[in-house]
Amino acid sequence: MFETSPLRLVPFRHFYIGSVAVALGYTMQATVAAWLMATLTTSALMVALVQTASTAPSLLLGLLAGSLADIVDRRRIILATQLILLVATAALGVAALLGMLGPMALLAGTFLIGAGFTLYLPAQQASINDLVTRTDLPRALGLGAVAFNLARAVGPALAGALAAWVGSGSALLASALFFVVMIVAVRGWQRPPRSIPGVPETLLSGIQSGLRYARHSAPMRALIVRNLSFSVCASAFWALLPVIARDQLGLGAGGFGLLSASFGIGAIIGAMYVPRQLHRVSLNTVVSAGVVLWALATLLVAATHTIGIALAGACAAGAAWVSVLASLSAGTQSTAPAWVRARAVAMSLVAMQASLAVGSVLWGWLASAEGTRVALTASAGAMLVLLALGYRVRVRMGDEADVTPGLQLPDLVIAVEPLPDDGPVLIQVEYQIDPENREAFLSAIQMIEPTRRRNGASNWRVFRDLGEDGRFVERFIITSWAEYVRLRSRMTVADRQIQERVGQFQRPGVVIRISRLIGLSTIGG
Repeated sequence: MFETSPLRLVPFRHFYIGSVAVALGYTMQATVAAWLMATLTTSALMVALVQTASTAPSLLLGLLAGSLADIVDRRRIILATQLILLVATAALGVAALLGMLGPMALLAGTFLIGAGFTLYLPAQQASINDLVTRTDLPRALGLGAVAFNLARAVGPALAGALAAWVGSGSALLASALFFVVMIVAVRGWQRPPRSIPGVPETLLSGIQSGLRYARHSAPMRALIVRNLSFSVCASAFWALLPVIARDQLGLGAGGFGLLSASFGIGAIIGAMYVPRQLHRVSLNTVVSAGVVLWALATLLVAATHTIGIALAGACAAGAAWVSVLASLSAGTQSTAPAWVRARAVAMSLVAMQASLAVGSVLWGWLASAEGTRVALTASAGAMLVLLALGYRVRVRMGDEADVTPGLQLPDLVIAVEPLPDDGPVLIQVEYQIDPENREAFLSAIQMIEPTRRRNGASNWRVFRDLGEDGRFVERFIITSWAEYVRLRSRMTVADRQIQERVGQFQRPGVVIRISRLIGLSTIGG
C-alpha cells in the first residue's frame, strides 16, 4: 500500500505530517475554546458564537486568501499563518492561566485564530497539487481528509483530557506547539513556476477573476450550491455540541471530548470509504447519500438521552460530514485548472465556513428559544427539504481535459507590443458559414461563451453581417492587454476542443480571421 501511496513521495510525506499537526492543534484549540465558553457563561447563544467567531473570518478573508495563494509563494503564506496561529493560541492559553480571559476576549482570540486558518487553508490544499501527480491526486486528497478528521478524533479527546487534567489554559498552550511542525516541514520548499506567464495579477484582479470563473463554470456553481445547502444545516450539530454534552447528556469536559472524538472516528471511516466509492459510483450519488446519512444521524442525537446512542449518532454524522465535504473538495480540485485552483478551493471554503457562521447563529438562537432538540430536528428537516428542492443541481468530477492546458499558442504578430495596463482589448473572430451549417454553427458557438467569460472576457456576443451572407463575427472584450495574455494561457484542452468543433463549420478553403483591437484613451489617439 505504501508503494502506491502518495506518502512514498518525501516532500508530500513531510507536508502531510505538518498538515496533521496543524489540524490537530486547530481542533484542540477549537474544542478547548468551546468548552471554556460553556464554563464562562450559561448562554447557548454565546457558546454557538464560538463557532461563528472561528468561521466568520472566511466571510472577510476567504476570497483574499484564495487569490493570495494563487499569486504569492504558498510557502511564505503557510509560514506566516503558522506564526499567527502559534502566537494567538498561546496568548489565549496564558490569559486563561492568569484568570484574565472573559467571553469577549475568548471570541476575539478565536476570531484571530480563525483568520489565520482561513489564510492557511487555500494555500495548503492547493499545494497538494504541486507535490503529487494527477494520478496520485485523489488518494492525496483522501489522505488530507483523513489528516483533518484524524485530528477531529484525537484532538478533542486529547484537549478534553488535558483540560480536565491540567486545565484549559495549559491545554491551549499544548495545542499551540503543534503549529511548529508545519513550520519545520515547509522551510526548505522551492516555489514552483507560475502556471500563467506574463504580468502577475493583483489581489483585487485575482479575486475578480476567481469570482468570474465560478460564475461562468456550471460544474463549479453546482459544487458551491451543494456545499452551501449542506453546511448551513450541518452547522447546528457543531455549534450546539457543547450544549448537547452539557445539558442533554450531562457530560463534563472529558465526555464532551469523547463525543467529539466519536465524530472524528466516523470521519476517518468516511475518509477511507469515499475514495473507493468515487471510483464506483458518481460524485452526485456519494454526496446525496452523505446528506441523508447526516440528517438521520442528527435526528438520532436529538432523540436520545443515552450516551452510547449519542456516540453512535456522532460517529455516523462524522462519516456523513466527510462523505459530503471531502467529495465536494475532490470535485473542486478536479474541475479547476491550475491558474485558479486555490481560488476555487477558497470559494468552496468560504461557502462552507460562511454557512457554518450564519447557521451557528440561526440554530443557536433557535436552541436558546426552543431547546437543542428542536434546533437539531429543524436542521435535519431543512437539510432533507433542500436536498429535494435541489435535485437538479448535480455535481461531477472534472475530466483531465478540464484542467490540462491547451496546446501552445503561436506568438502574437503585432506591430507594437502594448503596455500591460493598456486596454480594453477587443477581439473579433470572423467566420464564413455555408447556409446548410448555420443552425449547427450557432448551436456550437454558444458553448464558447462560458469558456471566454471564465477565462477573462466580458460582453461576449455573436453578430451576423447584414451585408455579406454567411459572415458571422464573434466579439468579446478583455479589460487589459495583460489580462488578454493571461486569457490565452488559461485555455484548457476542453476549451480548445469546443473551439475546434466550431471551426469544423467554417467554409472550406477560407481561413478564420482574428482581429485584435486596443482601446484608446482619447479620440485623437
